[in-house]
Amino acid sequence: MACPWERNAAAAARATVAALNYAVSLTHLQRFEEAKALLRKTVPVARRVLGEGSDLTLSLRANYAVVLYEAPAATLDDLRKAVSTLEDTERIARRVLGSAHPIALKIERNLQNARAALRARETPPPQA
Repeated sequence: MACPWERNAAAAARATVAALNYAVSLTHLQRFEEAKALLRKTVPVARRVLGEGSDLTLSLRANYAVVLYEAPAATLDDLRKAVSTLEDTERIARRVLGSAHPIALKIERNLQNARAALRARETPPPQA
């Protein structure tokens, strides 16, 4: 059965904005697991209802990736998934919004940060 807000585009947009704001708040509070769980549920619905190129869908996906790479308990797989998600999201954002759009620029910065976190984790520590 579909979520009630999947039946109405305006309601879907409002619900998506609310979920995005809540996820960002959880991230700022460093409640990464809760943010991750919320975004895991919300992103697929937003993709289906609003579309892959919606600015809200792109923002949700980017925030999910941020939660993955900023979490102190992030695994190597989490970091790889964050980079992969941001690469895909950046490509879509540039195509749909243009490379100078603020959302596209933010996704690009997040991608650089995620790649740096992945490189830092993959690089072996220097021998003493």
